Formats: sequence, C-alpha cells, structure tokens
Amino acid sequence: VAGGLCPSSLSPATMPHMTRGGVKLYQVVGRKAPTEADPKPPAYRMKLFAPNEVIARSRFWYFMHQYRNMKKTTGEILDVNEIREKDPRTIKNYGLWLRYDSRSGTHNMYREYRALKLTKAVDAMYSEMAGRHRTRPRSVQIIRSAVVADEDVKRPNTLQFLEANRAKFPLPHRIQRAPSKKMRSTFLARRPSTHFN
Repeated sequence: VAGGLCPSSLSPATMPHMTRGGVKLYQVVGRKAPTEADPKPPAYRMKLFAPNEVIARSRFWYFMHQYRNMKKTTGEILDVNEIREKDPRTIKNYGLWLRYDSRSGTHNMYREYRALKLTKAVDAMYSEMAGRHRTRPRSVQIIRSAVVADEDVKRPNTLQFLEANRAKFPLPHRIQRAPSKKMRSTFLARRPSTHFN
C-alpha cells in the first residue's frame, strides 16, 4: 500500500557489520520510474533496520519486488533518511513482532525488550535469536515495532523490572578501601572481611 510500512530484515552480507556498529533505522521512499503510460506513479515508504544506507536501499528493492511489480532497474529511490530516537535518555519497553525461518519452517513471534533506543532493542533481538534459535539475521524479518506501556507488558523477563522491589542487585562481597592514601597499607596482619549481612 502506498505510504505503508513493510517488514525489514538484513541481507547475508550484514553479519560482520552488526557486531561492529549495530543496526540503524532508515526510512526509504521510492517509486516506479515515470513513463508516458504512467507519468505519476505512487510513492512507497518503508522503514528498514540496516547497518548502513547502502544495505537499506538494497533491502527496499528486495521487499518491493515481493509486494509490487517493481525492481531497481525500473524504479527510483526518492529519499533515504535515518530515523533517530526522540528521547534516548529514558528507558522504554519495546515490543517486536517478527517472522523468522528456522530449519523446519517459518514462525511468527512476539518479543519484548527494555532499552533506551529501538535500534538497541533490535540488536538485542538479533543476539537473542542467534543464541536461542540459531537464527541468522538474514532469516529474521521485523514486521512491526512499538513502545509498550508498563501495564501492557507480557513477558516475565520484562515484568521483573516493573514490579516494585522485584528485581534486586545485591552486593554480597565488598572490599572496604582506606579513606585516604596515607592510611593505606600494602600488607595487613588480618584477612579482609568482604561479607556484610
């Protein structure tokens, strides 16, 4: 549909780039090249996660060829913009709807992540999918992403950070340091007591 969103994924060549700089969110706008028969073809907008602009353009044509009778040789890209996070200092709950190809078939999935940026949540998703399901980035297509309100969170791994006093980070062993350098000692006659109850 013109102006609509399509799923995004990464090409096989993007795996080395993911470990270095992570993915970025791009908005790519393109259309079929104008002809005498169709002087004003509709423009299509797509949001894609890719490590750089070149791969974002490539994935745009990959998906457009699947959904519309368009390809790179008969079309043109009007604009490519990187979409940045509006508030990268506030942690948010992100929901990701995705589709991935496993060894046995194609599966739909919903996952939740807590992150400062959507791109960081997508990086975490690719890492988790690789660890849990042995899924390559080229096999994952992100259908939709959204910020999930605290009351709408479903997954226990995300819920534990929302409920009061649920997630605790104890410091069981601490070494007490001397308050100043002149009170510091290289050797002591007793072992340090590191456990505090």
